[in-house]
Amino acid sequence: MKFLDQAKVFLKSGDGGPGAVAFRREKFIEFGGPDGGDGGRGGDVIIEAADGLNTLIDYRYKQHFKAQRGHHGMGSNRNGARGEDVVLRVPVGTQILDETQETVLCDLTEAGQRRVFLRGGDGGHGNAHFKTPTNRAPRKFHPGWPGQEQWVWLRLKLIADAGLLGLPNAGKSTFLAATTAAKPKIADYPFTTLAPNLGVVRAGDEEFVIADIPGLIEGAHEGHGLGDRFLGHVERSRILLHLIDGTADDVVASYRTIRNELAAYGGNLADKLEVIGLNKADALLDEEIEEKKAALEEASGAEVMVLSGATGQGVQKVLYRLLTVIKESKAEEPDVIHAPATRSIPRPPVGQKLPDDGEMRWDDETGEWVGGEDEDFEDDDLEEGEELAGGEEDEALDGDEPEGEEDGSDDDTDGTSRHGA
Repeated sequence: MKFLDQAKVFLKSGDGGPGAVAFRREKFIEFGGPDGGDGGRGGDVIIEAADGLNTLIDYRYKQHFKAQRGHHGMGSNRNGARGEDVVLRVPVGTQILDETQETVLCDLTEAGQRRVFLRGGDGGHGNAHFKTPTNRAPRKFHPGWPGQEQWVWLRLKLIADAGLLGLPNAGKSTFLAATTAAKPKIADYPFTTLAPNLGVVRAGDEEFVIADIPGLIEGAHEGHGLGDRFLGHVERSRILLHLIDGTADDVVASYRTIRNELAAYGGNLADKLEVIGLNKADALLDEEIEEKKAALEEASGAEVMVLSGATGQGVQKVLYRLLTVIKESKAEEPDVIHAPATRSIPRPPVGQKLPDDGEMRWDDETGEWVGGEDEDFEDDDLEEGEELAGGEEDEALDGDEPEGEEDGSDDDTDGTSRHGA
């Protein structure tokens, strides 16, 4: 089954059924009169969070959902039947956004949660409803009230306690495979993870859920690599585990690259608690570990944990650190952390160039990519497109004095850092 985390669908509730025009005419009954019944109410559009679903692939090939119209009223004062509802079953963690993707209309965070999203129209009155002492034989009826219709976006944001972040080949999938029963693809080349993965981690007698998303590269908010569209799956996480490849030449640059992408994305990701892990320690000498750990601690202002997902070195210590912060967060805020609405800009069609080539840009009004060989735009236009892709424009991390250093020094006791607080 393919993983699909966003889909655009058209929803329409049922129209109300029309009332009937009828008269009572029976043998041996001296006085008749109007007896047309009312029409039935239209069906509702209901959205239900179903347990066991983890993708929106069902809405990839069917985008129109319409509830049934209410039935006609009938004679003998018989009302029409109510139209059948249409129920959309979506994974837990799905947000319903308006067509502009700027307003969250509904957020389903619990299994079995149901919301009547669009209500059906009321049925029309039959002619019996309009009978008066002065109008004893009305032929008037109401055709019924129309239902509601709307284009919406379904946006899935996985619900996990911890989120894994890092550059490609930082060892995120290896860490997930070593700590959970998940079996992500692992290889010695970047971008082996093309879709988010969930795993249940067991630390002692307790468990928590961890999410692994595809790696980010510099310029992800501009569409480079796989872009930042999967960052929405860690927005609900209570803590982030930032893994850094210890074999990289400049680990500080790797750290700052991810921090800059989080700041450009927005969605409060840059403010979340973070555990920094220097991974692949089994491939480093002790002198290299100490040197790179000291450089990362100076740049981040927080304790850096050394681990190796391949050999298990330091993994349990990291898990218990994550569990401690998650338990404290749940005690303060037991409900699911509601993620804000973050704009998702589709990639250009196959064969067209990405915005970083300086020829195409996203048009917020038309909702499509514009430009090409016949249209040039200035650097200012590109910056505007970057703002749209990233959401809120936060300040990039300074190379000399990292943001949130004061908070990081206070958090050395638990090894977490909160940036931008």
